[in-house]
Amino acid sequence: MGKMTRREFMVAGARGMAVVSIPLIFKVDPLAALTGPAAGSMELSDYYQHFGVDAEVIRQVMAAALAKGGDYCDVFFEHNVSSSIGLEDNLVNQAFTNVDFGVGIRVVEGEQVGYSFTEEITPKAMKLAAKTAANIAHEGSNAPPAELKFHGTPSYYPIQTSWEDVGIDSKIPLLLKLNEKMLAGDPRVIRSQVWFQDFSSYVLIANSAGRVACDFQPMTRMFAFCTAEENGRKEENYEGIGGRRGLEYYTPERIDRIAGDAVRKTVDLFKAEPIPGGEMEVVLAPGKAGILLHEAIGHGMEADSNRRGESIFADKIGKKVAENFVTIIDDGTIPNYRGSINIDDEGYDTEKTYLVRNGILETYMHDYISSVYYKVKPTGNGRRQSFRHVPIPRMTNTYMDNGPHTPEEIVASVKQGLYAESFTNGEVNIGPGDFTFYLKSGYLIENGKLTKPVKDVNLIGNGPDVLTKIVMVGNDLKIEEGGGTCGKGGQWAPVTDGLPTAKVSAITVGGSST
Repeated sequence: MGKMTRREFMVAGARGMAVVSIPLIFKVDPLAALTGPAAGSMELSDYYQHFGVDAEVIRQVMAAALAKGGDYCDVFFEHNVSSSIGLEDNLVNQAFTNVDFGVGIRVVEGEQVGYSFTEEITPKAMKLAAKTAANIAHEGSNAPPAELKFHGTPSYYPIQTSWEDVGIDSKIPLLLKLNEKMLAGDPRVIRSQVWFQDFSSYVLIANSAGRVACDFQPMTRMFAFCTAEENGRKEENYEGIGGRRGLEYYTPERIDRIAGDAVRKTVDLFKAEPIPGGEMEVVLAPGKAGILLHEAIGHGMEADSNRRGESIFADKIGKKVAENFVTIIDDGTIPNYRGSINIDDEGYDTEKTYLVRNGILETYMHDYISSVYYKVKPTGNGRRQSFRHVPIPRMTNTYMDNGPHTPEEIVASVKQGLYAESFTNGEVNIGPGDFTFYLKSGYLIENGKLTKPVKDVNLIGNGPDVLTKIVMVGNDLKIEEGGGTCGKGGQWAPVTDGLPTAKVSAITVGGSST
């Protein structure tokens, strides 16, 4: 395949296989903006130029937003370039690039929020959007926004080359190699699919308190889907990796590993059997099983549901919610992980937040609104899907810390139980924490040993109740490499979760007899 530049790929999409989606009206050409300074070397002045604004224009927009009063306002500029490629059995069957560009303007009065956005970044359009957002305000001092002062940010996701500068000719060989490895991994494999995505996001955030910050946010993901057949029976499974990383992340060793894991988990299902349902001991595997922690427990520790009194943890600050060896952390500072952020989508510093420390609930995950309500500082968890959405408290990288036990002694302590490796298709009621998860990969534990794979198994329970029933925690913490995309309040956000091996004394298992 001959070399193709980024711009040529975007143009080619309009002619054939790829599709390019670009908002209709721009003051600044977002594709031309890509020819400016390298993303990693951009300074505040470069971001102003990138979005075609300056400090005075932003202050005028915020003044319009606060014209009717209000306690606080902020503006969120975003330019996102994403590329996706799909491959099936050595053939590229999908490829498209999307460019998104715009600004969201928020006005806060108490706990009420007015919000508007525009894809046209001109003073006139932004002031009109600001006036729309201002309609929420009915009283206030009408104080002008403070002078903007730049807030520097750390760099938790350095990469060698921005994805906008990586041609499609550098991506396709990775997909072909992964596809080749899966098809050769086992004679029963009859079909393979690979899905690849990369993102480059530029954000500029300013608020009426005078804070202005900017960030470049790379992202990539690769999924391997495997289908195998044995004696007329077909099984499917998948594996994925990714994070805030560059092309250098996809080493031959990682490609081999993702292919091998996808094939192994697929062919293991031929040996899998349903198991009787009922209440039993469950051992959660390190890494991917952390999604149960994220969904069933983590959401209940986001401050908005507690502020409204909906979460079962609303009155639990300072109280014991788990055994002394249980510590739960949300940490957006882990280098290059999918849930990591240099700043949140309100411009505040991300941090390592101890939610539960030694069994005691210490704090919640806060955005600006909840931090004002609870009279604490934001924890850097104000996140949004895009400039079209208001920020709300969301997790970043959420995990349980290491405990005092070894994984071997945890498994050995179970006479008859379930080893849960990975989940899919879960449902959670955030307030009470009731959940149902479908187990995608797992094993029966018999007399302290992993035996046969299992299938058609659901785990049913209550997150806060499960938290009190964690009776052993391993010393083998693993943060899931690929991460996921979490849905809440109609918005999606990239996250990661993790877990050491952990034993729950009792969870209801939906099997063949339930």
